[in-house]
Amino acid sequence: MSDTQSTSTTHFGYQQVAEDEKAARVRGVFDSVASRYDVMNDLMSGGLHRVWKAFTIALSGVRPGQRVLDVAAGTGDLSRAFARKVGPTGLVVMSDINGSMLRAGRDRLIDSGVLVPTLLCDAEKLPFPDEQFDLVSVAFGLRNMTHKDAALREMQRVLKPGGKLLVLEFSKPWAPLRGAYDLYSFQVLPRLGKMVAGDPQSYQYLAESIRMHPDQETLAGMMREAGFGHVDWHNLTAGVVALHIGQKF
Repeated sequence: MSDTQSTSTTHFGYQQVAEDEKAARVRGVFDSVASRYDVMNDLMSGGLHRVWKAFTIALSGVRPGQRVLDVAAGTGDLSRAFARKVGPTGLVVMSDINGSMLRAGRDRLIDSGVLVPTLLCDAEKLPFPDEQFDLVSVAFGLRNMTHKDAALREMQRVLKPGGKLLVLEFSKPWAPLRGAYDLYSFQVLPRLGKMVAGDPQSYQYLAESIRMHPDQETLAGMMREAGFGHVDWHNLTAGVVALHIGQKF
């Protein structure tokens, strides 16, 4: 009997690693930055991440009484906003594969007077029956997933017919900006990470992971292949970030 193991690989930033190693490596990145995550988001985006998230909430169409799953919820910005939208008759579930980030998000929501269920789980294997949620969101988390296609299929599966998936993620910026954007990403971000979070490597990974993520059209195609009947996207900040919206028919 052969004892050979699978040699399937995937990218971790620009590195090629075994598929079963990527989740642990990503977990290490977020364990390292969890305590300074919100401060770094404000610094590295100049506060724009708040505008991007507010735009996402505005286009969600979430109403009182609805059920929302926030995947890769991080420190809970979207979860908190959705909880206020659905009100006491609705439900928001905040989920993440990383325990450090999930605890930081839970504590932050509690401090702001918002209580939602929190669940440590893998987006590629969501522990919910079919057709449970009116909306699923994932903000700045999809690019870290090993099998994005599997995660998108899972999100489609747990949506009710007519439900929507919102994917807010770094994307491919307008061509004239790419030189300056690369300079900022590979020279400024790691130095900022070193000064503020004591961790330049995690922010080097951030810059690399953005470059390895599918561009706007490719991601839209992946969402269609996952079963979404209608997909469109909105470029934000000249395409530095894009909000993709997929509807389940």
